Amino acid sequence: MLKVDGIHQYYGGSHILRGVGFEAKAGEVTVVLGRNGVGKTTLLKALMGVVPVKAGTIRLDGQDITRDSPFARVRKGVGYVPQGREIFGRLTVEENLRMGLACKPGGTPIPAELFELFPVLEQMIGRRGGDLSGGQQQQLAIARALAAAPRLLILDEPTEGIQPSIIKDIGRVIRMLAARKTMAIVLVEQYYDFAAELADQYLLMERGEIVQRGRGATMEREGVRERMAI
Repeated sequence: MLKVDGIHQYYGGSHILRGVGFEAKAGEVTVVLGRNGVGKTTLLKALMGVVPVKAGTIRLDGQDITRDSPFARVRKGVGYVPQGREIFGRLTVEENLRMGLACKPGGTPIPAELFELFPVLEQMIGRRGGDLSGGQQQQLAIARALAAAPRLLILDEPTEGIQPSIIKDIGRVIRMLAARKTMAIVLVEQYYDFAAELADQYLLMERGEIVQRGRGATMEREGVRERMAI
């Protein structure tokens, strides 16, 4: 579904991403791990088109999207849940979800499935996003990204600042989405246990490079936890 080949990215004179390449398959969760400051969030922003890449290619389902705008990538099937959620606090839950449908024809209804995945959103449909708890806002951010039925879902640290019960709910939804085999999921995560539970494939980053990769089932045996703690 997603093929990234040798991408480089710079902030000023700093070389942030150094030849990053990987593939993410439909039906799998690809987890990107690493300590703070190694380029994980920059990688996701590059995939989404929020920051440009200096070199390399990004392909979605065989189509080159390297130079596409973020909006064009959404139209082609990329959904993005940024770090910190970034919902619209003054808009209602319903209005936030409709923002996720901005690339669809006017009048497109909010998919009922979103309320099946996150029942609390239906209960709070008329409440302002800023009045929701952190965990509820995270569920709203994920639902907003899912509203346009993406083929690639990108999530940046969805467990950050979230209570354990909501983390379990988010993990359940991610597993459910992957099981359908229609969507590739790329997840940046600092919470090792959550990542290990979900990962079909893992990528470990250091200094802007992928230094280790493998299957999720082998993470513990291959010392990923220890490398993250160094």
